Amino acid sequence: MSSTQLEIQLIASLVAVACAIPGTFLVLRKMAMISDAISHSILPGIVIGFFITQDLNSPLLIILAALTGIITVVLVEYIQKTGLVKEDTAIGLVFPALFSIGVILIAKNANDVHLDVDAVLLGELAFAPFDRFLLSGIDLGPKSLWVTGGVLILTLTLLIAFFKELKVSTFDTGLAASLGFSPVIIHYGLMAVSSITTVGAFDAVGAILVVALMIAPAASAYLLTNELKRMLIFAICFGVCSAISGYWVAHWLDASIAGSITTMLGLLFLTVYLFAPRRGIIAVLYKERQQRVEVSLLTFLLHLKNHTEEEERHVNHLNEHINWQKVRSKLVLELALKNNMIQLEQNIVSLTQKGEDFTSKAIDYIITNQDSKIEHMKEDFFLFRG
Repeated sequence: MSSTQLEIQLIASLVAVACAIPGTFLVLRKMAMISDAISHSILPGIVIGFFITQDLNSPLLIILAALTGIITVVLVEYIQKTGLVKEDTAIGLVFPALFSIGVILIAKNANDVHLDVDAVLLGELAFAPFDRFLLSGIDLGPKSLWVTGGVLILTLTLLIAFFKELKVSTFDTGLAASLGFSPVIIHYGLMAVSSITTVGAFDAVGAILVVALMIAPAASAYLLTNELKRMLIFAICFGVCSAISGYWVAHWLDASIAGSITTMLGLLFLTVYLFAPRRGIIAVLYKERQQRVEVSLLTFLLHLKNHTEEEERHVNHLNEHINWQKVRSKLVLELALKNNMIQLEQNIVSLTQKGEDFTSKAIDYIITNQDSKIEHMKEDFFLFRG
């Protein structure tokens, strides 16, 4: 592995970590699309900063871009609070307008400089190692590495310093206000960090990959855990793994590094989306199937409880009286027998003592609608899943 390859992977990994931290809070706050809005709408800030300084490396670009990102959030929230449109519509109105202003400024005034739309949107990690940071003639490595590292250090410092405030305001703004810190200030602080992170990664990876690295790892982690610290760790690990694996996929296919990393992020999310133990599609479908079986069994037991007539409880006529298909009736009958809820005598079904107790408690829950009663039923009787 060459030093250039190592530097590309290191830059991509640092960007992934820097993006995963604010991205986690954006996903939890249900503001994922804000990252897309910020990543595009800060373009006017970058352009104006360049016009003022004539230097793409000037810190003023980051400052103005961060301010533009905050202005984007303010405009979106102002439009949303009018009650005339929803948040997604407000985002769709604000960021294309600001982004278009940036594109027009570039097209009219910056056609002859490095600042162009393709570089901003797509980025190219392969070129990042060639833009070196020289100090007194000493090569200190790629500029993107220093910029991204600086942004990451800032993000980690703020995360450690304000973790409690971020956590409380993310899950309960009312509690945050009652504890004495302003959810509004924390909110705009998070937006500012997101803007700075986006700007810091612009030159190396471009807006598209920034959005992917902010949202996809955090969304994948969200499907795997309910604990904030663990979610942050998962998101960081997913981002770094996708960045490194995406680079080698691009190397193998001779394709775009940013595109390959984004593809790996998509495949990662798809895998988690399908196979997550509790929230994945397969787990949800399996749980729904279990619940349908439980409801069917409960319906069957209630039918037996409410009917003493032998014709109503005869095996051959159960599907007619409960209005089920024969296959379903057979499945529920076998499940009830397996769990000792019923007994069969001359093809007549009757409840066992266990079945009587279960059905009585089920009726009690239906009448009272108290969650405590259904939880007790699950502990004692819901042994027939699957």
